[in-house]
Amino acid sequence: MPRSSETLVPPLGPLLRRYRGTGEPLSCEPVAQGLLNRGYRVSTTRGAYFLKQHLDAPTADRTTISRQHHATQRLHALGLPVAPPLADDAGRTVAVIGGRCYALHPWVDGRHRDGTQLSTGGSRRLGLLLGHVHTCLDQVMGSQAPGERYESARPEETFHLIDDLLRLARARRPRETFDELAVHRLLERRDLLALHTHRRPPPAAAAGWVHGDFHPLNLLYRGAEPAAIVDWDRLGVQPRAEEAVRAAALFFVRPTGELALEKVRAYARAYRRAADADADELAAAVHRVWWERLNDFWILRWRYRLHDRRADPLFPASSALAVWWTREYEAVRDAFTD
Repeated sequence: MPRSSETLVPPLGPLLRRYRGTGEPLSCEPVAQGLLNRGYRVSTTRGAYFLKQHLDAPTADRTTISRQHHATQRLHALGLPVAPPLADDAGRTVAVIGGRCYALHPWVDGRHRDGTQLSTGGSRRLGLLLGHVHTCLDQVMGSQAPGERYESARPEETFHLIDDLLRLARARRPRETFDELAVHRLLERRDLLALHTHRRPPPAAAAGWVHGDFHPLNLLYRGAEPAAIVDWDRLGVQPRAEEAVRAAALFFVRPTGELALEKVRAYARAYRRAADADADELAAAVHRVWWERLNDFWILRWRYRLHDRRADPLFPASSALAVWWTREYEAVRDAFTD
């Protein structure tokens, strides 16, 4: 469940006293981006830091966070652009205060860039970077026991979800333009899913360690070069080519819902080379992520079931993409595989 939007003031004094040499606090400003956890830019008499407050229940325990920290420390040693946490005076990277987990990181000056701001060369470098992330994670995390399988969405469950979301959207008062679009997309998606139910993909085997949430808000650029991959909360074992496809769908989607396929092609070629992934692996990932998109309504679940509207701005492009991708399925597959 997403966190609430209430203001949570971090205990700066007790936190900074754990870190020798960080100086006295001067200011603490919330960082605007981020849906699941909370971040702050902390300025002190010695410099600037990024303070992360872990709130997302599935990943906010000390053991899980420490594993993420260990991974980023080792990835940093391999030369990847990451920002490992600072260790306190006792050598710990996770501070638990008042039942909440915190981590202090160096502040990275940079900005986020989506696919519209990337050249073809920048798209290629992005694919190389993610390929290197996957191969380096294999080195630092070790092997995973085989046998875990990932089931694809069941259309009968999606039909029930669509009916429930339609009921909630139609009952919304006062009705807004967003609600009208939601009803339109739900009806449209129900028809599409009925046409393509027979294309549900088979289970996929886990294929390696992945970042788990690789998208524009989790990558900082300094100029044209990536400066830091951040937010490793969803580090885990998944079919890794699917992360490559999901990332492309987030970086290269246009506001009208199409993918910039020439940039996708440059990105995918570089990823396949860096990750030693073949065309068949990418084709299977394209099919599974397309199916996932066709069955996914997380933004509407947040709005109508959880009364959380923070993801609403993502809905127009995201919902249009599922329709466009279905229509242009072969062109999308070819962009990832040729």
